Amino acid sequence: MAETHDLVVIGSGPGGYVAAIRAGQLGLRTAIVEKDDKFGGTCLHWGCIPTKALLFDAEVYDYFKNASEYGIKCQGFSLDWDAVQSRKNKIVTKLAKGVEFLLKKNKVEIIQGYGSLAGGRRVSVTEGEGPGRAGAGKPRELTAKNIVIATGSEAKMIPGLKPDAKTILTNKEILALKNIPKSLVIIGAGAVGVEFASIYHRLGTAVTLIEMLPRLVPLEDEEVAAELERSFRKQGIAVHTGTKVQKAAKTAKGGVSVEFTGPDGKSQTVEAEALLVAVGRAPNTGNVGLEKTRAKLERGFVKVDGYMRTDEPGLYAIGDIVAGSPLLAHVGEMEGIVAVTHAAGREAEPINYRQAPNCTYCEPEISSVGLTERQAREAGHKVKIGKFPFSANSKAAILGVREGFVKIVSDEQYGEILGVHMIGPRVTEMIAEAVVAMRLEGTVEDLAHAIHPHPTLTEAVLEAAHAVADAAIHI
Repeated sequence: MAETHDLVVIGSGPGGYVAAIRAGQLGLRTAIVEKDDKFGGTCLHWGCIPTKALLFDAEVYDYFKNASEYGIKCQGFSLDWDAVQSRKNKIVTKLAKGVEFLLKKNKVEIIQGYGSLAGGRRVSVTEGEGPGRAGAGKPRELTAKNIVIATGSEAKMIPGLKPDAKTILTNKEILALKNIPKSLVIIGAGAVGVEFASIYHRLGTAVTLIEMLPRLVPLEDEEVAAELERSFRKQGIAVHTGTKVQKAAKTAKGGVSVEFTGPDGKSQTVEAEALLVAVGRAPNTGNVGLEKTRAKLERGFVKVDGYMRTDEPGLYAIGDIVAGSPLLAHVGEMEGIVAVTHAAGREAEPINYRQAPNCTYCEPEISSVGLTERQAREAGHKVKIGKFPFSANSKAAILGVREGFVKIVSDEQYGEILGVHMIGPRVTEMIAEAVVAMRLEGTVEDLAHAIHPHPTLTEAVLEAAHAVADAAIHI
């Protein structure tokens, strides 16, 4: 006999577990199905959290290497890679247990197994990690008034290559390396690529970064991308943009060889100990039973409306599998809240994706929200720009930072904030101010008249707002 619930969530990544918790808070009898033996999905175990833990350790190590700049004599220090990995793993384990605790606290039933849609508001759960795999038992059937599918995404791989534990890597394998490679080639200069470039470069690895498009971090404002490339080259990271990889293969020496063609048409080859493939992610929408529903797909992604509803009654989709949604953990979380709030019959507000912040934790950090300058002009806005460099910010001087800026894209007529783009120290912590200002329909004038504390990095936002009217104080 099928077990009946108000809501069943398939997948316990950020979108899935947040959806389940909110459903529990709303009084829905909720179950969450997870194929792995741990909770939190890619973000917690192989993405956001472990990557940022390594980034922080790399930052601390970099401070030690450059301690003399801060008047500190530091000798005899060394990096204990095993301890770094252990610290990262402890953070992940603690947070995963925290997710499990919160699910239980909110009376969410936890079901271990591979969940798939069986049609007719039913979910089939098979023990083990996938259909037909060893250890799979008799399916357990659940029925629910509403189902939320949150199965996430996985790293794309270059045809002909297969990940291993040492040489050919995705975001998963590179987080579990036993040793720091002396050299590393990274294909793809999106968030994953540039973050790992920053990590391993600061740990002493010779890094080569290859990007097919004309600039690094292609989704960011062009000036931000140019500033990052300038910084990376200055740091000593080899950068190749506008290139096409012709061939990548393991070498007889146990490393890897990558052949690529640059914008000038000339072929180049670079060899390294390891290769990180960071060319994007693919939605996990195969083998989950979507073909048994009316849900429509677009290039493998699920099409939804503003409330995250698919074309199948009672079926919602959230997170990385959603067509047109940025593949960001915090966006998936909000999508989960929207979906279950609507499923509970409460008033829900559709997400405004233009107000979703994007953060990249490379060195220097990048954050943004809204339209880039090019997008704003192409949309027909009469644009005014305000820009302020961190080189003129007092807190940045204290931190020893001389690069980066805050850029505000606004509409000239009413001062509407169309987009805010930052590159520099701790800007991933600063972007929320811009998100709130845009959500409240604040203007550039509102930002310029909001008193900011001194000395802080946030004063760069204040100055950029003044700069829209050519009235910045400190430049």
